[in-house]
Amino acid sequence: MAPLAVRAWTCTTALGRGRAAQLEALAARRSGLRPNDFGPHAEGRPLECWIGRVEGIEDAPLPPALAGYECRNNRLAWIALQQDGVLDAVRAAIARHGAERVALVLGTSTASIGASEEAYTRLQDTPEGARFPDELARPIVHTVHSLGAFVQALTGARGPCVTVATACSSSAKVFAQAHRLISAGLADAALVGGVDTLCGSVLYGFNSLQLVAREPCRPFDAHRVGLSLGEAGGFALLERAAAGEGGLQLRGYGESSDAHHMSAPHPDGLGAQIAMRDALARAGIAVDAVGYLNLHGTATPANDTVEAKAVAALFPPALHASSTKGWTGHTLGAAGIVESVIALLALEHGLLPGTLNASTPDPACGPQIRFDNAHADVRFAMNNSFGFGGNNCSLVFARA
Repeated sequence: MAPLAVRAWTCTTALGRGRAAQLEALAARRSGLRPNDFGPHAEGRPLECWIGRVEGIEDAPLPPALAGYECRNNRLAWIALQQDGVLDAVRAAIARHGAERVALVLGTSTASIGASEEAYTRLQDTPEGARFPDELARPIVHTVHSLGAFVQALTGARGPCVTVATACSSSAKVFAQAHRLISAGLADAALVGGVDTLCGSVLYGFNSLQLVAREPCRPFDAHRVGLSLGEAGGFALLERAAAGEGGLQLRGYGESSDAHHMSAPHPDGLGAQIAMRDALARAGIAVDAVGYLNLHGTATPANDTVEAKAVAALFPPALHASSTKGWTGHTLGAAGIVESVIALLALEHGLLPGTLNASTPDPACGPQIRFDNAHADVRFAMNNSFGFGGNNCSLVFARA
């Protein structure tokens, strides 16, 4: 496929704000996970688990002109967009191409549902019936498109504005959709990304599925028991790459929907393999060209076993593959953009993260899955993001 240049890129996670904070924590093997101190409480205390919480969201209200979009999720989007020059890059793209030619393609799983939770817990009785309190009676924040509407209002971009909500693959699939929009001539540039924040629906929803660990998550460890949830926001500006242009690029994507089960992956990793093979085919590279693969690796028993088998079936032993969720937690709809940023950092700095908290490899792991950090000059890096219902996406990035 025709490559897209990555003009600007950033993410904000429990590790800190912007790319430098992510790189420093990855190199130091410093996790952002901490004991859960986020409500709502059950039985008088928070859910017993570890989370990747972003510091300072509570102290970062939106600008007055955007107060109608006020909620935790949009606050994190606002924080993330101010890092690494991304907001300035978007405004420069609008100046080059026109506002109608800059698309927004953003992923989220729960959007601003935290505001809806608060609104329902604070219902007010009136003669006309129950209603939300005035400060939460803002319909846009009670929809999945809350993030897209907020970023559109903030940036002034007036091209196609799309919300992708395919669970944990959401902000990986945005890269694929942006490429299709640009290839079809519907846009000249696209701001892609994703944001998801902690809320009761996330914490207690995943806990009801018996997927949340009481300890920090241990991806691909033989003794793993479940995931650690996190929150994050990240963005990247994509444009057509000129012939012979250097720099960081999106080179391939692969998507599949195996629809094997509502929450469990296909036992043979069928959908995962299809997504990875298609991404490599679009990039026009062989499997041995990939230097780093950021795995979905949630630390749930089924997911990691299946992904390890799929990777072992496809890649040679020399590949360095790892999960970075021990650093950030599983950031759900933001996982795709966060782990794409980590893949881009690997290309830019040669730091190949290992897998935190893991010490005893699952028997399903091949030699590709690494626990220790490494350094290498890599030209191609991949990212896997797999969502509920078999919504799978793999991306290939390159340093041209």
